[in-house]
Amino acid sequence: MTLPAFSSSDPWLYLASQSPRRRQLLDQLGVRHELLLPDPDEDAESLEAERPGESPEDYVQRVTLAKWQAAVARRARRAASGTWPEAPILCADTTVALGSEILGKPQDATHAAQMLSKLSGQSHKVLTAVVVNGHLRLSVSHVRWRVLDDDEISRYVASGEPMGKAGAYAIQGRSGAWTQHMDGSYSGIMGLPLFDTAELLKPLGWHF
Repeated sequence: MTLPAFSSSDPWLYLASQSPRRRQLLDQLGVRHELLLPDPDEDAESLEAERPGESPEDYVQRVTLAKWQAAVARRARRAASGTWPEAPILCADTTVALGSEILGKPQDATHAAQMLSKLSGQSHKVLTAVVVNGHLRLSVSHVRWRVLDDDEISRYVASGEPMGKAGAYAIQGRSGAWTQHMDGSYSGIMGLPLFDTAELLKPLGWHF
């Protein structure tokens, strides 16, 4: 990997996330970033395993910190064998909670349909934690959907949009038509709360 030739006065960071939505949101803020993705032999998915009795708030914060720690170690390994200069590392994780039940990424189409059926006509929380250089902020939003019928759920699952998304949906996609009310951070529901991210970056030299 060849890093861009930013001038020494230009702040930039590593984004340890494969989410194109997080890249889009950082671009919206004008934050220059480079990806710091897991190595092929890293078991990144294991970091998202739930623990018995863990609340959604505790879960998303623990997972985000674990991902950040893994990214710090990853950059250090790569720096020892190539040109990976020091820079702030940003990690984020999003989960959907229906009461105390954590709804992560669907395992397959059937699982996605089950999640969407649970959320139909219900209010739920979307929690996104952001970590930069060990400092964490948690964004909590509330979303209420109208009742969905089986055909709507089947069509949405068939579109492929639910896969890889916490709670099996993307608010910026087709599911926006189901959202009767939301309270909180729209960008946080997408996967990166811009207010909290900016607050974490200001002390590191960014100006918004």
